[in-house]
Amino acid sequence: MIGIINYGAGNIFSLTAALERQNIAYGMVNNEAELEPYSHIIIPGVGHAGTAMHKLEQTGMVKAIKALQKPVLGICVGMQLLTAHSEEGDAKLLNIVPLETKLFDKNLGIKIPHMGWNTVDFKNNLLFENVPSGTQFYFVHSYFIEYNPIFDIASVNYGNKFSAAIQKDNFFGVQFHPEKSGEAGERLLKNFSNLRS
Repeated sequence: MIGIINYGAGNIFSLTAALERQNIAYGMVNNEAELEPYSHIIIPGVGHAGTAMHKLEQTGMVKAIKALQKPVLGICVGMQLLTAHSEEGDAKLLNIVPLETKLFDKNLGIKIPHMGWNTVDFKNNLLFENVPSGTQFYFVHSYFIEYNPIFDIASVNYGNKFSAAIQKDNFFGVQFHPEKSGEAGERLLKNFSNLRS
């Protein structure tokens, strides 16, 4: 059963609707004590990374989240929260994955935010099991996580190459929105729910 971190910084409805379509049981996690019953944890997020981190700190769950041994998935801003620092609000984040979240360079001639479907190039990873190579996922973001081959499990090109998905131990992050990415996104959520710690 998946616990969704409910800290006021996520588009929860789209995510819960996608989980329901896959018959994946879920519940809301509002405090540290509520983390325990769930086998998997999702950190959703839309908007500003600095604000999201502040809201997460207000829940008192930061230390407990960093100590989790069960599979954890950060989505969009939830993925960015896993990194060390974001240029958005010059914010210190969870520092679970020692990477930087950076603003797209408008001098590359790209529209910001990066919004819409983009082809994701992924490595052999259980998160992408039975997802065809060259699959497109749906993105909405102005900040990206620097590409690093140690933690990167999927990449995408938009102006420059950056991480579409990362993993460090039991912590996973996806920059795109699987809950808005149709069949492939729902397959990824199902794969996440099947991961074993």
